[in-house]
Amino acid sequence: GTTSFDDLIACVLAHDSLQIIQSLGYNRLVLQIGRGKVVPEPFSTESFTLDIYRYKDSLKEDLQKADLVISHAGAGSCLETLEKRKPLIVVINERLMNNHQLKLAKQLHKDGHLFYCTCSMLPGLLQSMDLSTLKCFLPGQPEKFSAFLDKVVGLQK
Repeated sequence: GTTSFDDLIACVLAHDSLQIIQSLGYNRLVLQIGRGKVVPEPFSTESFTLDIYRYKDSLKEDLQKADLVISHAGAGSCLETLEKRKPLIVVINERLMNNHQLKLAKQLHKDGHLFYCTCSMLPGLLQSMDLSTLKCFLPGQPEKFSAFLDKVVGLQK
């Protein structure tokens, strides 16, 4: 929430992505836009609702209600989502230097916990993903996640 997610918001709201999200049976999309410059208009139709907000103190309630989470690969966002046992698609920010987000997403994908893609690959992933193949991430082991993160970002061998 302390950053801008303009690329992520734009790719989720792209016509192709929205059509696929709706065709998969999702009828509500909630976007945290942070301090971004992309500010979509919330709307509601008989079959679909778009809600937006900049920040919330806690994402707990949104995560509990979510059937699918599409997020950037921040370690906190990934951990919070996976601990709630929610299906997760991570969209990599390709503009980041020394992309630890990509390393984190690749490892969590390799372990079967999430799907990841770039913005341009999101529509294809949404169409091809099989959420039933995802494995539960066992919560309550922050020291293991911390050690894993240290390894991913190169603080530990």
